[in-house]
Order: sequence, then structure tokens, then C-alpha cells
Amino acid sequence: MSKVVEISPTTRHEGHSKLVLKVNDEGIIERGDWLSITPVRGVEKLAIGKTYEQVPKIASRVCGICPIAHTLAATEAMEASMGVEIPDDAYLLRIILQCANRLHSHALHDILALPDMYLPGTDSKINPFSPEEPVRSVAKRIQTLRMIGQTIGEIVGGEAVHPSNTRVGGMYKNITPRARTKIYDLAKQALPLARAQMEFMIAVFENYGKRDWAEMCGREVTIPKTLGFHDQGYMATDPCYGSSSLDEHPTWDPARWLEVRPWDWYMGEEEITLEDPAYPVGGTTKAGGKAWPQMQACTGVPLYDGQPVEVGPRARLATYRNYDRKGAIGLNIAREMEYMDSVYKMIEAADAINTSGSVVADVIPQGDGSIGWAANEAPRGTDVHLAKVRNGKVEWFSMLVPTTWNFPTCSRALTGAPWELAEVIVRAYDPCVSCATHMIVLDEDNRLVAQKLLE
Repeated sequence: MSKVVEISPTTRHEGHSKLVLKVNDEGIIERGDWLSITPVRGVEKLAIGKTYEQVPKIASRVCGICPIAHTLAATEAMEASMGVEIPDDAYLLRIILQCANRLHSHALHDILALPDMYLPGTDSKINPFSPEEPVRSVAKRIQTLRMIGQTIGEIVGGEAVHPSNTRVGGMYKNITPRARTKIYDLAKQALPLARAQMEFMIAVFENYGKRDWAEMCGREVTIPKTLGFHDQGYMATDPCYGSSSLDEHPTWDPARWLEVRPWDWYMGEEEITLEDPAYPVGGTTKAGGKAWPQMQACTGVPLYDGQPVEVGPRARLATYRNYDRKGAIGLNIAREMEYMDSVYKMIEAADAINTSGSVVADVIPQGDGSIGWAANEAPRGTDVHLAKVRNGKVEWFSMLVPTTWNFPTCSRALTGAPWELAEVIVRAYDPCVSCATHMIVLDEDNRLVAQKLLE
């Protein structure tokens, strides 16, 4: 007979989410629901009536981890609605900003994923803050890569977290020749570090995939070779940057997108019947309580061609490089494979940029209410922003961020895994839950309404 276990909140990622897992007598997941329990952000509502310059700044405040991706996606959604074509040198600056953010973000994920892993050849889990070698050198390398990414982001974007140099129409300022040299030198410094980090992390993930068991809750839990496998599709718009409705051949199609309600997707009310006080940290939710994913989920469920899709590093590699590694390990390895491309792309863009070139469009129309969209390939996946701008004011705005796409796909990927390893699968997606949270479910008794804060 199936039992229900709840892990709330999940850990080692941005934002608050939980897992509701229906498991068999052997503790294997028969049905898993991963859902956001982060308070509603309401960014789409805040955008209405604001100027097109304001909305990208508002969108970037959804999260402190993904502000560059949201700034770029929101800015380009405004440009798409208004029909603004930016200069080539502005685009090159955005490429550098994008890759710097990816370098920093991927390095940060390594810190969050490492505690699940083992030093190859041992049964010792990795503490990324250990003073012992080789972990200490790895941690210092991670921090150096993050520093390089953030420093380049600050040089190009004006600020490392919420970039102030990006604007509708291009960029406020071009970089100086000295700044370009600094970017080039930093990227060259990152090359051997990124290669070493990629090789180390791939070895660690491969080692985990070959292990028979992982220690969880004070016991050995079998690691299935199909950990985190799913049969859903992939969605990516570009190997590095993205696409928009201004492109001659856009690589995302809003006609293929459908968003359904969480109560059409998640489990109904369930009684929690399995608990484990040894689960880190603090144990699972006590038995006897209720879980109700349909009513507790704070996101819509986006579908592409009628089904959930995975977005992110593996989706990009599968779409553009025929990458075929499945499961949580395949996803983690795909992320590591993006290190080198990020650094090389920054060097390529720095070489190409004309520091005397214009970075602002000559003409910026004020918009006639046409819908425009931009899909930015953020570190965690395709970040789609849609907008309607009329006479300089935003009439409608929507964000379909990577973790929103990945919630339903990851939920399906939980099936067949021991419930104790569910978070290992979730963390492989490097979730950013605050970005994804845009829906509230309430009625006059604080229970149910179908009120979306998207429209």
C-alpha cells in the first residue's frame, strides 16, 4: 500500500519548495510532486502602467541570483514589443554580461551540489568548506571563478547583481579600451580554472553515478542507474544567448506554449503517513498532517507542444550538440560542460567589440501595444518574458522563468527513485524558486480561487 512522505522545505537551492512523494513499501517513488511554497512575487502586476525603462529593473528584483538574465529578457521583451533594433556593440556587451553571469552561477551550483557527492575512491561525502585538500583548493577555485564572473559583470553591467548599464535600446555606456583589456585578462585567467573545475566536477558526478549506494538517514540507500530519468522533451533557444520575436527566424513560438493550473496537474489532498526524523535537516514532516499540492503550489504549469519540457544546460546541449546523457548525473555533467564555452565566448566578444562604437539605438519607438517576447538562455534555462508596450507604458507583462518550466519535468523525473534521494534530483536542476513563483490560491475562506497574478 502506498505511503506519503513530505520533505518541506527542500534545501540547498534558492527559494522555498517542497516535495510530496507517494512511495511503495520499498520506499520507491510512485508519484512525486515538487512545488513552490515561496510567497507570491507579483512582478507582472507591478509592471502594469510602468514605463518600459522601469519594468526591467523591477523584473531583476525577483531574485538576487538571476537578475542579469531577467534584466536582459525583460529589456529585450520591451524592445521586441516596440520594434527596437540595438547596435552590434551593445549586443556584444550583453553577450559578455550573459556569459559572466553563467560562469558565476554554475560555480555557485557546484557548492550546493557537492555535499551530496563523494570524493572518488572513498565513502566520504564532500564538505565544500573543509580545510582539507583537495576540497580546500576546489572551494578556492570556485570562489575565484565566481569573483571573475561578478567582476566582469560589474565592468560591463555597472553592477554585479542588478545591472544598471543595460537599457531599452542597447546600453547606456560602452566600455573603455582599458576595461576591454581587463575583461580579456580576467577571462584568460578563468580558462585554466574553468577547465580544472569542469574536470573535477565531472569526475565527482561520474563517481556518484557508478556507486551502488549513498548514505542517507543513517543507512545505505541504493542509487538506481536511472536516477532522475524522464521521458519529457527539451526546450532551448540558443547554445548561449537566446532569441526574440524580432529575429528573422525566432527559435521559440508562443503559439506552442500553454499554461495550465496547478490543480489540473498536482496531486489532491493527501494524508502524510510516513515520517523519518533522521532525514537531514530536522526530519521529514510528521505523519498525520495533510499535504495538498493542488492548492499549495504557487506556480502555473507551462507546457510546450502540450507537454512539460526540461530547460537548462542539458536542454541546450541536447538541442544543439546531440548530448544524450539522461538523469540527474547527466544534467549535472552538462552544466559543467558549459564552463569553457562561457569563457571562450567572453573572449570572442571582447575581441570583436569596438569600444568607440555606438551602443544606443538611434530611434526608440514608444510602442503600439503589439506583443513582443524575448527568451534568454539563463544559467538555469530558457527565461521567456512577454510584453505589450503602448506609448511608453507597459500594458501587459509575463515571465516564464526556467524553474517554472522545470517544476513539472522534475516532478516526473522523481518516479522510480528512493524517496531519500529526491532532493539529489531536484538539486540537479539548480532551481531558483523565487523567480518561478507567480500564482496565489485563495478564496474568501483563504482556500481556493483561480486567480493568476499573470494577467
